[in-house]
Amino acid sequence: MTGKMLFDGDVVVSGGGLAGLTLALALHHAGVKVAVIDALPLDAQADIAFDGRASALAYTSWRMLEQIGVAAHLKGQAQRIEDILVVDGRPLDGLKPGGPGVDSLHFDRREIHPREDGEPLGYMVENRHTRIAAAKCAHETGLPVFAPRRALSMQAHSGHAVLELDGGDTVRASLIVACDGKMSRLREGAGIRSLGRRYGQSAIVLTVEHELPHEGVAYEYFMPGGPFAILPLTGNRSSLVWTEKDAPARAIAALDPQGFQEALEARFGDFLGEVKPVSQVHIYPLGLMLAERFTAERLALAGDAARTIHPIAGQGFNLGIRDAAALCEVIVDALRAGLDPGSQAALTRYERWRKTDSAALALGTDAFNLLFSNDNTALRHARGLGLSLTNAIPVARRFFMRTAGGETGDLPRLLKGEALSL
Repeated sequence: MTGKMLFDGDVVVSGGGLAGLTLALALHHAGVKVAVIDALPLDAQADIAFDGRASALAYTSWRMLEQIGVAAHLKGQAQRIEDILVVDGRPLDGLKPGGPGVDSLHFDRREIHPREDGEPLGYMVENRHTRIAAAKCAHETGLPVFAPRRALSMQAHSGHAVLELDGGDTVRASLIVACDGKMSRLREGAGIRSLGRRYGQSAIVLTVEHELPHEGVAYEYFMPGGPFAILPLTGNRSSLVWTEKDAPARAIAALDPQGFQEALEARFGDFLGEVKPVSQVHIYPLGLMLAERFTAERLALAGDAARTIHPIAGQGFNLGIRDAAALCEVIVDALRAGLDPGSQAALTRYERWRKTDSAALALGTDAFNLLFSNDNTALRHARGLGLSLTNAIPVARRFFMRTAGGETGDLPRLLKGEALSL
């Protein structure tokens, strides 16, 4: 084998995106010897035009970001989500929240966090700002990051694994974590199959500016082509996730500026005053993918390498953070006990912890999308009744808010806001 051994430690994270860098920072903060490999330089991922996306961070996810120092760098960039309004909309109905005859469901954070300065339902942050904050933490804390370097293959041995990089260099660790996206090279190399399907839908993603303040309210309108989400950003801005069937989505995204403005106004309505795009328009095909296993010999999957889900519930990045919190705790507990963090026992604990939650949410969002992304009269009446009943039952509303906030089930310590250390 030619080239140099660049790193020899406890854990190597392959993939320096949001989930991978969050995991690596949590491990580094806890005292674990960890390094990150990524195909792109970190500053390239901070470019405003990189992908245009923003993420809804559950309040438990925010607790973890506070613990590892990332949240401190997001002051002024994170918008509190105070309320969520879910509306069963139809074309030509307009997007009029709470209008007469409109089936809707209102989540108010004061029901679960009643203090005026209590936790919100979550925070909306543009992904580039989260990347910048995480990169600052990596630089300040001395986290080893090898980028741009591409991981080519992995070899598992007794007691360690070796990751071969482009250029012939290698890194070695007790455990390799694949955070290299839904087309994960390491997952495929380990022979882990995945299940899934395309939805025949695409998400049009952009940032808009509107005349009136959003007051921290997130709106999710279920339309026949797919959900139309208006997610509050700092200032009088919102992130749009506009889902349509593939062909209409491509046609809308390809409109000239005037045509797109007209389509936007027709769909958005005027309840926030005048609205206009202030970013590039991005389009993403949507699908479901769930890995059959989350582990292999000396390998763990996390983030999109483990599963991708429909954005209908805004839980994609939060699932990656939950992976990171659980895996970090498993690794720290093993090392503290003098055990091998890449052992089968540690990997089994991680897989049991995360796979059930991932499968339940993946299948739940899949079913939810099928139920709501249509204009079937019988289904429309059934889901309208469901929204109205849930809205009328406080205990049901609180359950859904806590579930979306990541506060149900066996919660890792980082998501409780507790520190981890060796």
